[in-house]
Amino acid sequence: MSLSFSIEASDGKARAGQVKTAHGIFRTPAFMPVGTGGTVKAMTPDSLAASGSDIILANTYHLMLRPGAEIVRSLGGLGKMMGWPGPILTDSGGFQIMSLAKLRELTDSGVTFKSHIDGSEYFLSPEKSIGIQETLNSTISMVLDECTAYPCSKEEAEKSMKLSMGWSAQSKDAFNPRPGFGLFGIVQGGIHFDLRRESAAFLEEQKFDGYAIGGLAVGEGSEILHEVAGFTAGLLPCDKPRYLMGVGRPEDLVQAVSVGCDMFDCVLPTRSGRTGQAFTHRGTVNIRNSRHRSDARPLDELCDCPTCLSYTRGYLHHLVRSGEILGSMLMTWHNIHYYQGLMASIRRHILGGEFSRFEASFRELYLEGDIEPLN
Repeated sequence: MSLSFSIEASDGKARAGQVKTAHGIFRTPAFMPVGTGGTVKAMTPDSLAASGSDIILANTYHLMLRPGAEIVRSLGGLGKMMGWPGPILTDSGGFQIMSLAKLRELTDSGVTFKSHIDGSEYFLSPEKSIGIQETLNSTISMVLDECTAYPCSKEEAEKSMKLSMGWSAQSKDAFNPRPGFGLFGIVQGGIHFDLRRESAAFLEEQKFDGYAIGGLAVGEGSEILHEVAGFTAGLLPCDKPRYLMGVGRPEDLVQAVSVGCDMFDCVLPTRSGRTGQAFTHRGTVNIRNSRHRSDARPLDELCDCPTCLSYTRGYLHHLVRSGEILGSMLMTWHNIHYYQGLMASIRRHILGGEFSRFEASFRELYLEGDIEPLN
């Protein structure tokens, strides 16, 4: 047996469940904080666990370049090296392939690219990507794919999808099934429903342990994102986890859950935290604004994270404006805690058959905006 996914409750298309892995159980809907290079920036493993995080994400491309997969293996595997005992999903490097468009060459066999670090040349094939992820001891590996840029022509999207389909078959053949470990396929096809249908059907025939919706959140806008994500989710097997890649605004996560998506990742809560932006029950807050300079209230009065329980807006404003490391840590801790609290609340309301009511109340409060400034 590879991964074990069970659905505990459904409310409309929204699902609450759990995935049993070799490295523990993670609950769905699940938000995965991004630890690209083997660390979730400004967070310790203990603070991640305390925030409610069950599973995190790392990146094959970055780890193969630095420190190198064999170094990670020599340190006991990615989880042990990081001090993270739970499940880890590793992205295959497909998104980086797109972002390195000027430094790459694609073929049916794989991609040749130049390192963004020192310009040295590497070749990454589907088989090599899977081998690296196994060396890292990833709980969930992803097939190598090409993430289609936006905008692009339908012909370009189809060509890219066909390449990804071939790579997914090669990835599946190279994957070594082990109890508690899994491999996810990735649906591509740009914004074109017929291509998405073709990609999903091909992947379902391959019998993956889960299915990801890739190629979105690349500039297409919220309306198109949700139309394509909702359509694609409806094509995927009901008994496997569905992972919407790279989508991270809280309102987008709630919408994606409503159409049947189970897993998410995004750098938004950590990157935003390091630049002074917080996500709260009443929308976003830019703590750098001078209105917070002498504000003794917490960042989010409805939040019970250590940042909100112990520190004021005024102090956070001072830390962030002064460039203090503690400011990045406290803001990131709050954001991750908020995201995991959102997932927990979604899950609780699905289990109680009240997701629609939650969705309406979430949007009403979130759109109200921040509390009024002090006089």
